Amino acid sequence: MTQIGGATYFREDPTQPAISPAEYSWFAIQTKARHEKRVAAELEEKGVVAFLPLSTEVHQWSDRRRQVQLPLFSNYLFVRIGQDRSARVNVLQTSGVFGFVGLRGIGVPIPDEQIETVQAIIREKVPFSPHPFVEVGQKVRVRGGSLDGLCGVLSAINDDRSLIVSVDSIQRSLAIRIDGYGLEPI
Repeated sequence: MTQIGGATYFREDPTQPAISPAEYSWFAIQTKARHEKRVAAELEEKGVVAFLPLSTEVHQWSDRRRQVQLPLFSNYLFVRIGQDRSARVNVLQTSGVFGFVGLRGIGVPIPDEQIETVQAIIREKVPFSPHPFVEVGQKVRVRGGSLDGLCGVLSAINDDRSLIVSVDSIQRSLAIRIDGYGLEPI
């Protein structure tokens, strides 16, 4: 980490030039089935910023009921890395990682807005349900309340107004009820 003129710059490899935080991007990586938590933990040990959104579900066994934390997007998690080759190799050498999601295994950067939206939904404990990926529809922005500024696609599910939040590169979406929130078209 280096500070220059009030800005903080990070470098993954001290022998390489410093990288500004703006040069880091989010990427989706595909993992082996049921290895998401292990991969996230190993990446964190390596110093890689990993984001694994989890949802809580109640599972019933023959003798008990228990709340379990399951990955929101099965077989996927997100990493924030620089554009340099060594950062990609570091991720790819992690046990349980199949590769980056995108063209030729290189991966496609995910807009910060999409990851921040998913993080806000998890942080604010907004009720949601998985939703089929939506490519078309009216993009809207929520105005007011704890979700102010979130963007997504307006939809109607069972006569309820919902906001569909999508992560394009892995073609996964979440639906949250937005009755009572103000909306504006983008």
